[in-house]
Amino acid sequence: MVKPSTTKLSSRGQVVIPEEIRKRLGLKAGAQFVVVGEGDVVVLKALKPPKMTEFKALLDKARESAEEAGLTPGEVAEAIHEVRTKK
Repeated sequence: MVKPSTTKLSSRGQVVIPEEIRKRLGLKAGAQFVVVGEGDVVVLKALKPPKMTEFKALLDKARESAEEAGLTPGEVAEAIHEVRTKK
C-alpha cells in the first residue's frame, strides 16, 4: 500500500504534489490535470496526450464517421474552424 502524503494550499491557490508521488507517476513541470471537487474531496487526474497509434485510431474513426454522415473534407474543415473560433 502506498503511504499517503500531506501538502498545503498556498495563498495563491497552488498545491505542491509531493516529490515521491511526482517521481512515481512521472509528473514533470507543466503537466496538466483535470480537477474535480466534491464535498471535501479534490481529485487531480493527469492529462496525457494519446500515443500516436491511439491517435491514428481516433483519426481513422473520425474520418469514417464523417464519411458515413456524407460530409466532405471541406465541410469538416469548416466545422472545425467554427468550433475553434467560438468564444
